[in-house]
Amino acid sequence: MRSAVDDLLSILDLEPLEHNLFRGMSPQVGWQRVFGGQVIGQSLVAASRTVPEERGVHSLHAYFLRPGDPAVPIIYEVDRIRDGGSFTTRRVVAIQHGHAIFSMSASFQKHEEGLEHQMTMPEVTAPEELPSEAELKEKFLAHAPEPVRRYWERDRPIELRPVDLTHYFSRKKLTPAQNVWVRASASLPDDPRIHSCVLAYASDMTLLDTALFAHGTSVFDPKLQIASLDHAMWFHRPFRADEWLLYSEDSPSASGGRGFTRGALYDRAGHLVASVAQEGLIRMRKAP
Repeated sequence: MRSAVDDLLSILDLEPLEHNLFRGMSPQVGWQRVFGGQVIGQSLVAASRTVPEERGVHSLHAYFLRPGDPAVPIIYEVDRIRDGGSFTTRRVVAIQHGHAIFSMSASFQKHEEGLEHQMTMPEVTAPEELPSEAELKEKFLAHAPEPVRRYWERDRPIELRPVDLTHYFSRKKLTPAQNVWVRASASLPDDPRIHSCVLAYASDMTLLDTALFAHGTSVFDPKLQIASLDHAMWFHRPFRADEWLLYSEDSPSASGGRGFTRGALYDRAGHLVASVAQEGLIRMRKAP
């Protein structure tokens, strides 16, 4: 998967156009709209480029405003809201065709010592004991629905190992919660900012789908219109995105055509390294 990770790093390496102005490209893989995690990751790259290296991102809050067009570049405009003694605040707007498609606020902080506590990591099967993506393709995909098969057959920069595969091969109504091991599918540079941006990219994967577990369906259901509406993320402790992280997800509520989901990311030692919350559109399509 080295080439897929290299492609991701290339996508995240934005072109500087002017002071506070950057340009990003999208992979040409036949998607109708830009993957939300890509815009999150690129926006975080743009914001990080205007912040001193010793200040790491600790939170971001974003809204998806319009579908992104993969065929044209995305312009990222950074507003340097504040540079304080300990915290730095940035606002990023992603623009295509003259319109904002995405808006994000991010906060950065220099390292400080303080009080420590965290929720305990769930006890789940280790990633080495789960089928690899190659094994999944060989053993299960021949019998999987076509949309699921297409999703798993692509070479991807992020490797996923779900602890339970029931949702992918069944329409059974399940508890709206899941655990998925995630990591970059090849090694990354040591720069902590790259690991934060890659994890921000990966954090949009599998999360909204958790809201559909209780309804016996998935993001591949053609009767559903599904899209991320907003995304929030908090970075708690150092981590590497090219080492296994457990993404423990749940969906406390779905109502009003929206699904709410949460995620906690733990490293192999059980440290809570990041938390995520997202609300997404889940709308039944009208019959033709």
